[in-house]
Amino acid sequence: MTATTDKGTPGAADAPVETVTCTIDEVEVTVPKGTLIIRAAEQVGIEIPRFCDHPLLEPAGACRQCLVEVAMPDREGNVRAMPKPQASCTMTVTPGMVVKTQRTSPVADKAQEGIMEMLLMNHPLDCPVCDKGGECPLQNQAMKNGRATSRFVDIKRTFPKPIHVSSQVLLDRERCVLCQRCTRFSEEIAGDEFIALQERGAEQQIGRFDEQVLDFAPPGDDRSKVVDVPLGIAQPDVSGQPFASYFSGNTVQICPVGALTSAAYRFRSRPFDLVSSPSIAEHDSCGAAIRVDHRRGKVMRRLAGDDPAVNEEWITDKDRFAFTWQSAPDRIATPLVREDGELRPASWVEALEVAAQGLATARDDGGVGVLPGGRLTVEDAFAWSRFARTVLRTDDVDQRARVHSVEETAFLAHRVAGTGVGVTFADLEAAPAVLLAGLEAEEEGGITFLRLRKAVKAGARVFSVAPFRSRGLARLDGTLLPTAPGTEADWLSTLATQADGGLVPAGADRETIEDVAGALGQEGAVVLVGERLAGAPGAYTAALRLAEATGARIAWIPRRAGERGGVEAGLLPGLLPGGRPLVDDAARAEVAAAWGVDVGSLPDTPGLDTDGILDALSVGQLTGALVGGLELADLPDPEHARRALGAARFVVALEVRHTEATALADVVLPVAPPVERAGSYWNWEGRVRSFGQALESSALPDHRVLDALAAQLDVDLGAAEPLDAHRAIAAFGAWTGGRAAAPRSGPPEPPAVAAGTAVLASWHLMLDDGALQDGEEHLAGTAKRPVARVSAVTAAGFDVFDGDLVTVSTDRGSVTVPVAITEMVDHVVWLPTASRGCRVHDDLGARPGEPVRIAPAEKGDDA
Repeated sequence: MTATTDKGTPGAADAPVETVTCTIDEVEVTVPKGTLIIRAAEQVGIEIPRFCDHPLLEPAGACRQCLVEVAMPDREGNVRAMPKPQASCTMTVTPGMVVKTQRTSPVADKAQEGIMEMLLMNHPLDCPVCDKGGECPLQNQAMKNGRATSRFVDIKRTFPKPIHVSSQVLLDRERCVLCQRCTRFSEEIAGDEFIALQERGAEQQIGRFDEQVLDFAPPGDDRSKVVDVPLGIAQPDVSGQPFASYFSGNTVQICPVGALTSAAYRFRSRPFDLVSSPSIAEHDSCGAAIRVDHRRGKVMRRLAGDDPAVNEEWITDKDRFAFTWQSAPDRIATPLVREDGELRPASWVEALEVAAQGLATARDDGGVGVLPGGRLTVEDAFAWSRFARTVLRTDDVDQRARVHSVEETAFLAHRVAGTGVGVTFADLEAAPAVLLAGLEAEEEGGITFLRLRKAVKAGARVFSVAPFRSRGLARLDGTLLPTAPGTEADWLSTLATQADGGLVPAGADRETIEDVAGALGQEGAVVLVGERLAGAPGAYTAALRLAEATGARIAWIPRRAGERGGVEAGLLPGLLPGGRPLVDDAARAEVAAAWGVDVGSLPDTPGLDTDGILDALSVGQLTGALVGGLELADLPDPEHARRALGAARFVVALEVRHTEATALADVVLPVAPPVERAGSYWNWEGRVRSFGQALESSALPDHRVLDALAAQLDVDLGAAEPLDAHRAIAAFGAWTGGRAAAPRSGPPEPPAVAAGTAVLASWHLMLDDGALQDGEEHLAGTAKRPVARVSAVTAAGFDVFDGDLVTVSTDRGSVTVPVAITEMVDHVVWLPTASRGCRVHDDLGARPGEPVRIAPAEKGDDA
């Protein structure tokens, strides 16, 4: 044995790695101790056939296709062959081992032929119609490692097909070779044990999870009262819930034989008919690598890309299936100009002239508010920022189409903007403890959740400041730090006080506080804060204080893909690109030099945020608006936003599809969706994730549209082409001057809860009623039903029981949904923010932390 240095593991540059040397097919190979034979063979270019083996799953030895001949030294040093071939996917290399694969061993070759013959015995001959045809390991290995002729003459086993294990995953049971990849992924990676082996012997097959048999359901659980189940109705296979997982599509991709298929893709195409383009998912800030498969100008499917640094080989179902929005029937094909109160098609020349003239007039007569939304690529974000400051000469710009605050602006300017790569997925995986504050990892960042699952399996501890222990937190074996919405700062401040050695408040759970503070004080601990902390006064301030007191690293994880890039581009009031404070003379001078403008032409006073822009538009203080990617229903007060844009004298909208914003616009300029343009996203780590154009298109990205619009106003935006946009970004060096001051805000007083009311808690579910999921009903069928979660004490106070309908209301409106009694903070009601049948901002006009009324639903109310 020898010692080497592991250069590939972060933080392990000096860690010695013990190695072993063996011989595989007469080739000597040295590998780290503990390496499986099948991996060692791969390192010297020897491929051993397999079905159950997957590098990211634990060894199972289920299919036996990887049998090899193995010999090892005995006590006297004599190399003796083992009596039977061994599964190379479960056996590790030992010193002096001699392995013979099918290439050099007739024994191994015969064993593999025998296994293949057994697997094909009942396998259907439906390759011409199987979705896996053309990329099927069984086909390939049957030709390469199977018998030349079949000896099977009996009738093959058949099953009814397909079984709908969920609304989007279909199971052809007769194709299954029982490799258990799907069940192992669901158990080990996602923690969603909704698919499992059923029956025994010849009848053994994959099916939906049988909760009663496998003791998954709580004792005495009444299935008729379960309300937190998917909307889709699965066909019965065995008792149990449908395959309700945000990650179920990964089982379709790793299934080696086409037993699991996608309802959306089934029978639609052949792999050899498709053109594949690498890309980046646009649905959250994780920046997962994906592969876009398209044919004749139409996307047929999306698969997970292989990127060990970010998403490994997994993606969420939303990233996989929610792509039809980019080609929806309401796609805007041509520019639109309002004439006599109606939008009509126009040429680009006319639309740009009208837009430029209207924006110039509004700029000179009150000003223009800029609301770019959170969907932008990095190139687009920098173009929007430059357009606002140099063309419109305003700092009234804010990308946050959600609850936000001045404290959050200060936090982002101080701790996030211009900081480069900070906490990474690898850091999460290696962290001994992680605190989640204002972040539901599974719902708001699926890949982050999977990395946390991996960390927990390695011994990490997860804590969450939240009103209840969600199922995602339970699958992380997480500890809940219960708090009412809006008061998250209390926990964070108390933990910081404990870490600083101060006195914690009387009556606090001292044991838990000491435990959590001690865990966060370990080297490598991480605090993850979400965008929802913007609705909790003092929370960002307390989070920074906690990170300083414990030494933990802190990272911000927004929900939308473009938000981190927007922060870097300066799409916030008072913030210039690269984290440069607007009020800093040196910062403005650097920006002016990079943009080639006079420093005196740049705004020098911080502008209005989204709420301020809408308020100013509604009273005529601002006369124009430039919006893009803005779903008004996502804003904290959608009705106020509609009135504000309706009151504006001139509105220009850059959109892919028709929205409420385009209906109120005077000029609509169509822009390209991600699949039809090249660009990059800046993920929450600070990593720039570039992607190429998949489909040929004449549609223009935002930066090209803004460049043409600026040219109409005699300004060179420097973003006419993607390369120009990149050069404009590269013109900024790292900012070495002073940063914005840290936020300073104290925790609020606990909200008063009057009789008949409760405090509202809410966050977005991954699968909700969002516009980027339109057109994918198979995916929508696995979304969670909207429910009102309350504690038993709260439910008793309103005289409602589990499963009953309740009406949650404000003076603005109401929502009627079933009750789910949950162990959670009393006098709090949780609702999903934007699910089908429950849109909190639109229906209630309320923000989390505000009081709402609760009452049993009257007869006739419909959930």
